[in-house]
Amino acid sequence: MEQQGQGGSAEAPKPKKSLSLNVVSNKEHRGFGAGSIDLSSVSPVIIDGAEAVIDVGAMHAKSKIEKGIKFSPNKEDVPNGRPCWIVWIAVDRNEEGSFYGGATSCEMLIDTEARRGWKILADHVNRLDYAIKRRIILDNLGPEQKAALKKLLVEHNQEWWDRSSEELKQALEA
Repeated sequence: MEQQGQGGSAEAPKPKKSLSLNVVSNKEHRGFGAGSIDLSSVSPVIIDGAEAVIDVGAMHAKSKIEKGIKFSPNKEDVPNGRPCWIVWIAVDRNEEGSFYGGATSCEMLIDTEARRGWKILADHVNRLDYAIKRRIILDNLGPEQKAALKKLLVEHNQEWWDRSSEELKQALEA
């Protein structure tokens, strides 16, 4: 039993508000962190040549191929660069289970020897946003890159691939 009038409060301490990056929610949210972005369901895939790999470092421009590279917004600064792509893959969930819901690709040039690269950061940010919004934009990938991405997605989780939209499957047909 609590004694009253002792000047103390028996309220439980308020839980600390976390700085989570949640924006995808069914409920209206106007409190702390409102308007932030949920990146927990997005994974970056790096395509270099005919190989596609998941590289979470790409979320902060620190993927294996980006480390040590000085980027320029001018393509002319990287005349010997090889084309590479970051593909943002958003995983969604419905009553049947998880599936690949959004996929957008961003081109960049990498010259490993010269330690120079080209990319347009605004394009990378916009395409990340489009993937989060469950859009499919893979028009700048060639047949070799599409095949590599499809192979990675299927091998990573066949069930997710099977539940994915026809739009995604058609976009990755070489």
